[in-house]
Amino acid sequence: MKKLFLFASAVVLSTTLFAQQAAPQKKAEDVVKFKELAYDFGKIKQGVPVTHDFLFVNASDAPVIIESATPSCGCTTPVKPEGAIPKGKENKITAGFNAAAAGPFNKSITVKVAGIDMPLTLKITGEVLTADAYTKYEASKGAKTGGK
Repeated sequence: MKKLFLFASAVVLSTTLFAQQAAPQKKAEDVVKFKELAYDFGKIKQGVPVTHDFLFVNASDAPVIIESATPSCGCTTPVKPEGAIPKGKENKITAGFNAAAAGPFNKSITVKVAGIDMPLTLKITGEVLTADAYTKYEASKGAKTGGK
């Protein structure tokens, strides 16, 4: 019985000594700090593409590389910086939207930072109006502000 107890104690002790704690997963938000993660274009005219710059700073202690910026659909075209961004420096990801189809939209861009496990998501929203609806919308805005 003593031998069994000693063996079990040795197994538990060695398992405890050799167990490795899992390192916490790094998140892209911890390395690149965006000024904003979402942008609302509001009402835009159909067929007139729009863009928005998502500004960020490298908040890490080393250069970072934006590995990819993947849109949720083909109507969204992100442009990411090429090459390494030095620590403390600012840069941007430009989100383009083609505004081809009328109606509300809610699109996302998944941003992957090299060497980081968890990506982050940028979102763009708004509503695409037909040419006639957009003209009426603009006229109503002018009437509310007294034509200013």
